[in-house]
Amino acid sequence: MTPNSRMHRAKKLISMTLKKSSKLRAFESASINSEAGESLVSAAVLADTAPMSSLDKLHFIIGVGILRPELRDEVYCQLCKQLSGNPSKLSTARGWILLSLCVGCFAPSQRLLRYLFHFIRSRGPAGYSEYVEDRLMRTIKNGTRKQPPSYVELQANKAKKPIVLAITLMDGTVRTIHADSASTADEICASIADKIALQDRFGFSLYIALFDKVSSLGSGTDHVLDAVSQCEQYAKEQGKSERSAPWRIFFRKEIFSPWHDPKEDPVSTSLIYEQVVRGIRYGEYRCDKDEDLALLCAQQYRIQEDSMDVEKLEEMITKLLPDFEINNNSHAMERWMQLVMNAYRKKFSSPSDSLVSNQSIKEEIVSFAKYKWPLLFSRFYEANKVGGPTLPRNEVIIAVNWTGVYVVDDTEEILVEFSFPEIAEVLTSSHGISPSGFSDTFSLSTIGGEEYNFQSTNADDVRELISQFLQGLKRRSRYLVGVKGQKEEDGLLELERGDLLVLSKGFNGEMLLTQPEVRGENTRTGLQGVIRSESVYVLPTMTRPNAAAMDMFPRDWLEIPRDAPSSNGKENRAALAPINNFQAPYTLERFAAEHFTQPHSSVSSPSGWTKTLTLRRRDDVVVERWRYSREPIRIPLLRKLIDRPEPSSEGIVAYSNIMKYMGDLPSRRSRVGTELTDGVFLPPLKYEVLRDEVYCQLMKQLTGNPSIISEERGWELLWLASGVIAPSQAVYKELTHFLRSRPHPISVDCLHRCAKMMKIGSRKFPPHHVEVDAIQRKATQIYHKVFFPDQSEDAIEVSSCTRSSDLIHKISTRLGLKSSDGFSLFIKFTDKVLSMPENDFFFDFIRQLSNWAASTAAKDKDPSTPPTPISYQVFFMRKLWLNAQPGEDRVADLVFHFHQELPKYLHGYHACTKDDAVKLGALLLRARTREDMSAPLAQLSQLLPDLVPKDLLKSYSSSEWKKQLTKAYEKVASMSTEEAKISFLAKVSRWPTYGSAFFMVKQSSDPGLPEKLQLSINRNGLFLYNAETKNLVVQYSLSAISNWASGNTYFHVSVGNVNGKQSRLLLETSMSYKMDDLLTSYLSLLIGAQTRNPRLALENQEI
Repeated sequence: MTPNSRMHRAKKLISMTLKKSSKLRAFESASINSEAGESLVSAAVLADTAPMSSLDKLHFIIGVGILRPELRDEVYCQLCKQLSGNPSKLSTARGWILLSLCVGCFAPSQRLLRYLFHFIRSRGPAGYSEYVEDRLMRTIKNGTRKQPPSYVELQANKAKKPIVLAITLMDGTVRTIHADSASTADEICASIADKIALQDRFGFSLYIALFDKVSSLGSGTDHVLDAVSQCEQYAKEQGKSERSAPWRIFFRKEIFSPWHDPKEDPVSTSLIYEQVVRGIRYGEYRCDKDEDLALLCAQQYRIQEDSMDVEKLEEMITKLLPDFEINNNSHAMERWMQLVMNAYRKKFSSPSDSLVSNQSIKEEIVSFAKYKWPLLFSRFYEANKVGGPTLPRNEVIIAVNWTGVYVVDDTEEILVEFSFPEIAEVLTSSHGISPSGFSDTFSLSTIGGEEYNFQSTNADDVRELISQFLQGLKRRSRYLVGVKGQKEEDGLLELERGDLLVLSKGFNGEMLLTQPEVRGENTRTGLQGVIRSESVYVLPTMTRPNAAAMDMFPRDWLEIPRDAPSSNGKENRAALAPINNFQAPYTLERFAAEHFTQPHSSVSSPSGWTKTLTLRRRDDVVVERWRYSREPIRIPLLRKLIDRPEPSSEGIVAYSNIMKYMGDLPSRRSRVGTELTDGVFLPPLKYEVLRDEVYCQLMKQLTGNPSIISEERGWELLWLASGVIAPSQAVYKELTHFLRSRPHPISVDCLHRCAKMMKIGSRKFPPHHVEVDAIQRKATQIYHKVFFPDQSEDAIEVSSCTRSSDLIHKISTRLGLKSSDGFSLFIKFTDKVLSMPENDFFFDFIRQLSNWAASTAAKDKDPSTPPTPISYQVFFMRKLWLNAQPGEDRVADLVFHFHQELPKYLHGYHACTKDDAVKLGALLLRARTREDMSAPLAQLSQLLPDLVPKDLLKSYSSSEWKKQLTKAYEKVASMSTEEAKISFLAKVSRWPTYGSAFFMVKQSSDPGLPEKLQLSINRNGLFLYNAETKNLVVQYSLSAISNWASGNTYFHVSVGNVNGKQSRLLLETSMSYKMDDLLTSYLSLLIGAQTRNPRLALENQEI
């Protein structure tokens, strides 16, 4: 823990934060009050009643578009109107500059986007339209700006040149980086890192300084030119001209990771070293002890001079120490000379010290800075406390660094602090824009059961940073705490809940994710043995916790499941949820009084649905409908289902299936499989109004349930529900209270799942049998095996809320791919391979296939036989070959491109000459030969089918192929296997058919075409080749394809355009579903403006 004394001598956090002046404030009320029908361009003229410069007028117009998304199309339409047929060259030139500035700050709606692109291309001045179009695509990619353009942007737009940013590094060097209006901090940081060969990039950020103000731009998605715009406004407020605002941008270390090692990257260490010594020199970093400062000076001297020379030290001492330490005082100078020389002699007195390298000294200084000034190497976030234990004030600053999380006020007083082992979880949720201007909330839960809630515009950043540190520490940690007792049997280590355990050498927390058992020592008993992963919780720390740290873990906490998967490959890992023994379980009693039907009231019955009043005797017992019951319901729980016969009937059926699943109602159907869970979740998926009903039914049956078995099964259903259907806000509020008051191991997980479902929406299909099987085995995390083209595989975590796009991004990140664009998940079952749409929920797509397979199999099966789950495999492969040039992404080349292109080549789909086949065959031979072995040249005759396209095998005799390949192999023998694979791809990529999907088809619609054709689809369109000669017969660009239709045995496509001749191809094929999917995907990617890389939407296409 870092006490307040570590901060009191540092510069004030608030004084170092740039004043958040916004150019939009002056125009905000005007733009909000303006009507959509007014001319916004004219509004700037009307504003002349208050003197405005030309730049101010630009800010007004563009500020309207930034603040009011619904008026952006209006702004663009008015600009296009004024640029159409404008007789004034000066007015037209100014209009195009204004349009260029607008597209650099905000994009139009999807409805207007392609029309605006067409207007820019067809009407734009020569050489300027491409510049404007490129700016618009960059804005689409990086999002809307928060500030109108700066003066430097205006000048760059006039000259059609990029903005040149001078970035000052901490070693005093300046790097120039080309930027534009859409450039973000992470892009600029990446460019700098590339220029200086920086490997360890985490924690380096951009800072902007103006006068005595400094602000961190971070290394995320914030627009750099927004900060420049704010600087110009602040300079104007200080009486300076916007064009001469003396802002500067710096690249420096902002935050350390807990596992930072200065030995990993000399470039990173040198930059941090220069930052530290400069910070010491100018008083940014201050030492509490003179001995520490003297040692730092001695180390700096040692880096510059090999031996101690008093005269040289005297010359250098003023450059090593802060000015306030000497202040032209001769006595102070002598004192510091003595201190530095003493420190030098102690540190570098032995002969071996002369061998110490300058780099190792820099590493020592960087480590010293990390441990000495953690709060000065923090990432700061403004926040408002909105819930949790009382703090002296609610407006706070959240400081996150490698030691933990600190909540401080504007006087730098630490209000509360959390070490990482104290933090159980950090969650975020969106609640709309609040009056204070904040839009997101994050909650921080501690091991001790406290929960703090904060509102912050950077809520997601806070959560991601803390979660990154927690997960990274857990993976590297060797320290565990027991959460479930183990007895000394079968080689197991005896442990009790609360015991501190230390993993044996060679083991760490990451292994708990893949191994059911590890080895370690119990510090209480001193004994060593096997530890089951389900019995422990990994402490997020790299240092051994002391007794005080262990005391913060309550002794009455819940038994939490494992931090690692069980032997069946699935993980059982719920969040740490301390029990609150003093809180009564929350019930639906109050909610039921307002929203539930009454048991004796005049509610319609499923059969007649007529309202009648019934008399009730005084001695009748009023049934509490919000409490557990073993009796089926005859009317729905919720009043809003009255007069809705079909949903009400379905709701009663769902309740019956809930009771059968929980064992409260006899049933012939087994809980194994999905038959009962389908009966529970199909009705609410069919009728949205039933989603609240099902949640209320589940909470009712979990309130006062006397049966342990029934209650446990009810929690299984609630866990499944929280990952399938989202309730209304009213029921979600009740469900939140219900779950927070329940000390069940999966209650917290249910809460998190439901919160996510509220954000992303309900699924379309009931739970898959994998989900049902997982929760029945008490596994709240599911790991799914994914296969790759190079025959490798990996177990990837998949949740009920995981969409295909989420999994694609996760796998791409895990493999280290430079981009996930073009990759897709494929499901292989029976004889089909289907691509999973990016927006589909993973388990929804699998379930949809299961339903289709079951309905197909049911035609030839006994109806009484329960459906058998289909056997399937999940593959991750490249689907769309965009930006897939060999050499640009080595991982993609070796894992995907080579192994996906090789079968196409060997099958003979490409038009390949014999000379090319020899060269490529030699490369393939090298690629399949291990580094430690010689090529099997003697067996070349048997290997020919794996080296040569099958249509060329008979071009030479077997002996001639062997002779040619042996000779060609000599030229590539020195290559590594990986180099050979990439060289193979480089040669194949020159062919127009590279990256194509091939299909053999028959056609009967055009007598001028051969009957048998080889059809290929790639990013450039659809191509038909002679199946025998591989000669191109006809090709159609994607823009020429007007529509198509497909069936089990045919694929019909219409080509041409509205002005030209239309033609229709009738093709026979069993692969029509793949052709349909590929064409749809390529057209969606190239035409849709929502693609991640907008340039792909327009490149080589006229939309």
